[in-house]
Amino acid sequence: MRMCERFVGVSYGGRAGVRGLRVLLAMLVFGGCTPTPRAGLPEGSPFLPVAEAQALALPQGIASGDVTHESAVIWARTDGPAALQVEWWPASAGDVDDVARSSTRGSGSRTSIQRTTSADDFTAKVRLSELRPDTVYRYRVWTAPLTAEERFAQAATPGDPGRFRTAPDPATHRDVRFAWSGDLGGQGRCRQGVRGYPILDRALEARPQFFLLLGDLIYGDERCPSPPNDPGSDFVAGTLDEYRGKHRYQRGAPALRQFLLEVPVWAMWDDHEVRNNFSGPFDPQMPAGRQALFDYWPIRVNEEDPTRLYRSVRYGAGLELFILDTRQYRSRNQDSDGSGKTLLGSAQLAWLIDGVTRSTATWKVIATSVPLSYPTKRSRAVPGNDGWARGVDGTGFETELTEIVQALRAKTVRNLVWLAGDVHYVQGAAYDPDGDGKPDFHEFIAGPLSAYHGRVADPHPAFGPTRLFAESGFDNFGVVTVTDAAFRVELVDADGRVRYQYTVRAEESVAP
Repeated sequence: MRMCERFVGVSYGGRAGVRGLRVLLAMLVFGGCTPTPRAGLPEGSPFLPVAEAQALALPQGIASGDVTHESAVIWARTDGPAALQVEWWPASAGDVDDVARSSTRGSGSRTSIQRTTSADDFTAKVRLSELRPDTVYRYRVWTAPLTAEERFAQAATPGDPGRFRTAPDPATHRDVRFAWSGDLGGQGRCRQGVRGYPILDRALEARPQFFLLLGDLIYGDERCPSPPNDPGSDFVAGTLDEYRGKHRYQRGAPALRQFLLEVPVWAMWDDHEVRNNFSGPFDPQMPAGRQALFDYWPIRVNEEDPTRLYRSVRYGAGLELFILDTRQYRSRNQDSDGSGKTLLGSAQLAWLIDGVTRSTATWKVIATSVPLSYPTKRSRAVPGNDGWARGVDGTGFETELTEIVQALRAKTVRNLVWLAGDVHYVQGAAYDPDGDGKPDFHEFIAGPLSAYHGRVADPHPAFGPTRLFAESGFDNFGVVTVTDAAFRVELVDADGRVRYQYTVRAEESVAP
């Protein structure tokens, strides 16, 4: 792309005049480029509509993620090598919309200028720190050509303003509302039409403080035929560039870009980020799929362990969330279940048990991409049960799950909830492993956002499950409202209708 195409405007009056002046300055600085005709403009016009200019600078939009009570990660991708800077400020009534929509640089804090390069597919992740707890922030990403880095303030153009809200301080009691789901664009149900994935418009209407993505955010191992889907993903990924292409295809959905603009995410992966039912240490394609995931999602990189994906976050006094990586360290699925077989790996297993038993939050929530007691053996190419439950063939990871359950029960961990996905239907269950009539923990399953609908199955009898509800046949996401007294779950379909709801009462057995 010629550099002149990055600096464009449509008018010179009012606030737009600032952008128009910046356009002229940029053209003087980068003289020698010739205008390119655009639809709807006179032949030879050097100007583009503002929205198109911003799309050229940040074609896949922006996103925020891994938001804590004091920090956040901002993600963006430019359309080529560029200089990039993030500006952010606390929102306040009366001026937030005016400041956010202005094309002038405001009085917000700014990061240092970074460069995007081909090594990361022109993506950038910028960490914001020293934020205020329980505060709504607005932010925007400014970009300029690398050749203008020294004149960045004069040459840069802004993208659309984003929004996120930091978590409450760990000692503060606040209600928290969040959502979860996964499985986006599988089995030929890919991006289609004007919005791409309109279920995300319904998720945005739920106004969650954050969204927990349980993986299968691409289906790297599947084709998206066009028609009926939008073109661009009719291939099976096997290389880093191809996995990145799958992520870019997803960001072509306006509903996803808008959602990520307004709702921070905690993203994890499952099998289709690489290929169906893969076991990380034994799959040669795993590093490429993992790198693409890190490139395209606002996941904070652990400096001591750069490939680590499991992490935790505290949302006030009421909630601590533990996000598992069920792929990177697992044993082969086809291995017989027993001592030594692991889904989490020894380090993550110890981290989970220690973190949950030490947590002082009212509600301890464990996010797992694969369910606890529902069969997930669907692949002939990769034999063996893919989830925690032991299959009829003796595979699965139930021995390790038993170790976790026993360790948490020994420490009398209360108010424990697991959130899961993967099986493409909604499900709720209460577990009573000691058979005393009082549930020790609960599991709720959501998904898919857009994929085939699985067949509801009976839970494996280990850990004494009682099914609370179950249904397939519709795309969905879950919404959770956490208070000191209750953990309320709603399963919402693609039309925004609540199909199931259930409330777990703190400290005690639950009642619908």
